[in-house]
Amino acid sequence: MRRVLVTGIGAVTPLANNFSSSWSAITQGVSGIDQISRFDITTLPWKVAGEIKAFNPELYLSQKELRTTDLFTQYALAASVMAFNDSGINMEKTDLTHSQRLSYEAGVIIGSSRGGITIIDRELSRFYKKSLNSRRFSPYLMPSSTVGIASSVVAQKLKIGGRCFGISCACSSGAVAIGEAYRIIKDGYTKIMLAGGAEAPICELCIIGYGSCGALSRIRDQSASRPFSKGRDGFVLSEGAAVLVLEEYEHAVHRNANIYGEIIGYANTTDAYHLTRPDLEGEVRTMKLALKEAKVEPTEITYISAHATSTPLGDLIEAKAIKRVFRDNPEVPVVAIKSMSGHMLAASGAFEIACAIMSIKEGIIPPTINLFEKDPLCDINLNTEMKGVPVEMVLTNSFGFGGINAVLVIKKFVE
Repeated sequence: MRRVLVTGIGAVTPLANNFSSSWSAITQGVSGIDQISRFDITTLPWKVAGEIKAFNPELYLSQKELRTTDLFTQYALAASVMAFNDSGINMEKTDLTHSQRLSYEAGVIIGSSRGGITIIDRELSRFYKKSLNSRRFSPYLMPSSTVGIASSVVAQKLKIGGRCFGISCACSSGAVAIGEAYRIIKDGYTKIMLAGGAEAPICELCIIGYGSCGALSRIRDQSASRPFSKGRDGFVLSEGAAVLVLEEYEHAVHRNANIYGEIIGYANTTDAYHLTRPDLEGEVRTMKLALKEAKVEPTEITYISAHATSTPLGDLIEAKAIKRVFRDNPEVPVVAIKSMSGHMLAASGAFEIACAIMSIKEGIIPPTINLFEKDPLCDINLNTEMKGVPVEMVLTNSFGFGGINAVLVIKKFVE
């Protein structure tokens, strides 16, 4: 079995339009949540979201391409280009023979829950505003709204000719994409994978849809995302993308790559239980399986990056699962990144893995904000201040609608 390293990171988030600045905001406890500006929210009870600001897709796509791609694809491409550049891999600058060989050794997996929901929302709005005899959809509606199109566009732009597919399993899609890419390299099928998640759900269809099922917070200010806090009432919907470059150990070392960290464990399970309600046993089982594959004990984990969306039931179940798995390490710190980023759906799992990797690289445990009064039923050691300490190993949780669970274990790279 091969070792799998992380050698590049890229992201666009409500906190900033690159990963470095997003990570800096996380370490400082800055919120990326604000009033929704994309459409009229006057009559809606859900007022805030994590919108990306001042994003310039023209850096990555032509005007024609912009008209035929959904925002989630644009975000995915931006994050992928930044991750690829960060890794130092540039196939266009290598000799032709090596470039062709490398192209087929690399692959792309982008996870997304909602896919091209923004273009669907736009086309439906336009359709019903027109008279009956002039109603039509864009010819690009179908291809641009598929979940797999983001991976295809990334592969096309970066000249990657290996494995390429999209993954859609609700909120855990980005983490699953990274986990499956890890497996592909670990099992020897390829040497380089771009993997992560992308979402652009800040539209009326998603806000009203998630709001109608009772998932969204009705709090009207930046503090609306309150993981594990008493009085939390739902998640704050956000948009963004995060992509990692995963690379086989010998390939990375041979080219003297900048190595952020190493993935050593991954588990993906389903609760087989309920459409939206999380299952305690399923979350416990997934964390244990990830630790087992990593060959580490709960006492070796420096901190846990929680899924922690700020929903009343979701946070409670996760807190109980953490208590169960880490009974021998009860004071292990827990971090809730979504308190600052909001819930970027598939992008959140990938972004939180990226933050865990950077915390290992820099020796920082990031804070959790908006804990005004801790829920006494969530009896975990929630970290609320940035701490500069050696970080050896992090466990990251990502749980999605339908009971799809993904847990990864990341460690400090030691050659």
